[in-house]
Amino acid sequence: MWQTVTLVVRVCPSTLLVAGLWTPVVGTLTATLELATAFWHPSDIWIHGLVASLGAALALLGPGAWSVDAWLFGWRRIEIPERRRTPDRSSHPKR
Repeated sequence: MWQTVTLVVRVCPSTLLVAGLWTPVVGTLTATLELATAFWHPSDIWIHGLVASLGAALALLGPGAWSVDAWLFGWRRIEIPERRRTPDRSSHPKR
């Protein structure tokens, strides 16, 4: 019973990460699950730490260009307006 639950809990987020669907949510979930697994089963802590750090990195980076998230929601572009340039007054003597 528990082996089936563990398999489903590991395969579903992995499949969503590979597809690039809900990347920030699934990356955070993966990192949390791996840290919990490392806490409850400390026999092989390094592999759980590695997978947790990869999940956190994917959650912070977000989906890639070929992901389902990018196809569904599109790219977000932030445009920063140019500042108005003021004349440089450091070369003029004070009056």
